[in-house]
Amino acid sequence: MEINKDLIAASSTPIVLAILAEGDSYGYAILQRVRELSGGRMEWTDGMLYPVLHRLERLGHVEARWEVAESGRRRKYYRVTSRGRAQFAEERRQWEVVDATLRGIWPALSLSFPASHPAAAVLLPQGA
Repeated sequence: MEINKDLIAASSTPIVLAILAEGDSYGYAILQRVRELSGGRMEWTDGMLYPVLHRLERLGHVEARWEVAESGRRRKYYRVTSRGRAQFAEERRQWEVVDATLRGIWPALSLSFPASHPAAAVLLPQGA
């Protein structure tokens, strides 16, 4: 399944802030964590992640530092700031409203269509 780019863009800030709330991390590890959390359904690229990280850094929601890994390679680590934690809390509240709204309307819509109607396949959850 390919997820709409607008939805990915809209969800990128709370996802990145949530991952960094777990602990400091660097770009590749963040990409791997997104893949893991989504069960492989979200495949972010460097070109999508780094503009988000840079914007969050400009806003003061994350801070970055360079470290040298055991391999000798330099990595830029990001950590969420207290301002970023407050932003994450607000983003979470907003997404909970969106989630509740969708969860509230989907069952009502599925009752509008007979099971044989093509729209019912889209509206009903898998295995329903």
